[in-house]
Amino acid sequence: MSESSPQPAGLPFLKGHGTENDFVIVPDPDGRLVIGPEAVVALCDRRAGIGGDGVLRVVRSAADPAAAALADRAEWFMDYRNSDGSIGEMCGNGIRVFARYLVEEGLAKPGELPIATRAGLRTVRVAEDAEDGTPGEVTVDMGHAVLPGPDGIEVTVGERRWPARNVNMGNPHAVAFVESLDHAGDLLRAPFTSPEGVYPEGVNVEFVVDRGPRHVAMRVHERGSGETRSCGTGACAVAVAAARRDGADPAVTGEAVSYTVDVPGGRLLITEHPDGRVEKTGPAVIVARGEIDPQWLAAVLG
Repeated sequence: MSESSPQPAGLPFLKGHGTENDFVIVPDPDGRLVIGPEAVVALCDRRAGIGGDGVLRVVRSAADPAAAALADRAEWFMDYRNSDGSIGEMCGNGIRVFARYLVEEGLAKPGELPIATRAGLRTVRVAEDAEDGTPGEVTVDMGHAVLPGPDGIEVTVGERRWPARNVNMGNPHAVAFVESLDHAGDLLRAPFTSPEGVYPEGVNVEFVVDRGPRHVAMRVHERGSGETRSCGTGACAVAVAAARRDGADPAVTGEAVSYTVDVPGGRLLITEHPDGRVEKTGPAVIVARGEIDPQWLAAVLG
């Protein structure tokens, strides 16, 4: 991590999570920081760093070339990096935490908030806090799900193999309905998907079981992060895949369809509307604030 101006005594950071999908938040409103892959890996290291599933860099859209085209529609850009240092197009839990940060810092007000991402513009709605101080839930317009071909995609873990639904939520997902979530294995390595080459840039793989009517549970291997406690775009992909499996397509019926999706870190509510928009609602919490010691970071990066 480097700056175009002299290094301050400490670089501010925050730690937050959405259904236990956790992130290191690095405020950089004027776009002065350059966060390389090595810095992301060091920050996300759970033993030698701060620890997280990824890094959320908070920067004004106008200050970053990746979001400048959206600057007239969204003041803030979520520059998201996976814990292995790779760039992520979108993170459904991360954007809720990102919005929570903006509201708590007074950079935005509760209500509707447009945020720029590499997957395009996303509108977030932050509810007012409850009277007891409990943070209000955050709803994200996740855009439209795309169900591209080809047919015949399969996911393999050990000796087991399942057909998978290809769903794109701004990032790719392979959704497999299984008999038991234990069948996903340890998810330390990415499950094998076929046919070969169908996901040239990698894929998030969701394993799903039914819990009740329009109620499912999932585990996920996120590309670049391994198994995480939650995946917002993955929960959306799972709800859309479950709806199609169950014969529910809001574009056909004219009625919205909602699924409760349990993840290891909590619960999300996913609603698909007749116009194709997918909304995700869940909690977002800021748990810590501090400073990154620049000498530590310089030593880590060598």
